[in-house]
Amino acid sequence: MTNAGSTTTQIRPVPVSASIPSRLAAMVTSVTLRPLTSALPLNARGVWASRQLIAGFMSTLGPPLRGTKVVQVRSGAVRGEWVAAPGVEFGDRAVYYIHGSGYVICSARTHRGLASRLSRATGLPVFLTDYRLAPEHPFPAAADDIEAGYRWLLERGFLASDLVVAGDSAGGHLALDLMIENVRTATPQPAACVMFSPLVDLSFRLSADQERVRPDPMITAQGARELVALYTAGHDAEHTRLTLKLPAGSNLPPILVQAGEVEMLSADARYLQQTVRAAGGSCDLEIWPGQMHVFQALSLLVPEANHAVARAAHFITTSLEQTATLTERRVS
Repeated sequence: MTNAGSTTTQIRPVPVSASIPSRLAAMVTSVTLRPLTSALPLNARGVWASRQLIAGFMSTLGPPLRGTKVVQVRSGAVRGEWVAAPGVEFGDRAVYYIHGSGYVICSARTHRGLASRLSRATGLPVFLTDYRLAPEHPFPAAADDIEAGYRWLLERGFLASDLVVAGDSAGGHLALDLMIENVRTATPQPAACVMFSPLVDLSFRLSADQERVRPDPMITAQGARELVALYTAGHDAEHTRLTLKLPAGSNLPPILVQAGEVEMLSADARYLQQTVRAAGGSCDLEIWPGQMHVFQALSLLVPEANHAVARAAHFITTSLEQTATLTERRVS
């Protein structure tokens, strides 16, 4: 059995203001990373350079915990890796993690550090899926791979009620798509879902409106739109798996959304909460003061990163325990 932590642990609230290092990090990023991401062309060389740039950024500022166990998975269409922090054992519960970066840039390797810290905080192993990337593999490759990974976990004996889905940025969009597909196919939903800086609106109209209020330190709305277009090119923008409409009464698990105050996707986070609640679901939203996009992954740069992961872990373990209690009551 895995040690999934305890819900009795005292969890600190979201801070009312950003730390000085976080503010400095956003300022430095806005004059370094943002110009670079804007200047790189979206051709083969530009995509390659962007992947190297972000991989270096993530590995330097959010490396895996020392002693983290990594087990590679290649099973048919499913690719990824199990990530377990030191002392975490493999058991009957797990986190299914979906990385982001516009369907184009990141990988399981870039998010191994975040996965290791989420594993430590929850006491659970994390299956970090390594879905196919655009432009080599356009829509719906990523969405199909995410669905295949979830089904693979169920086929390996995990109960849906013992799984939590988590993701960041485009991974949030893919997580929501997975849950909608679960409704459509009558597949059991996970116990909960956690999203860091989720991308919801692929038109980036919400982001552009937010950008007029405050520029995102990492990328422009136009730049992000062009990046995601490498995945969606040639497809109707109103395709149901791109717009992700939630019918009223959709059977969704409880959702926690964390977003940074200074990122443009804070608008998507607010919209997602409104949409889920309008459909009858439960969605908690945390807007972290002064934080930028997926700050949870930058533990060596942003002091609040581990704090946010701890809050997400508390939500995960609480949700799993509540689901287990409900299951026991039904059985008895």
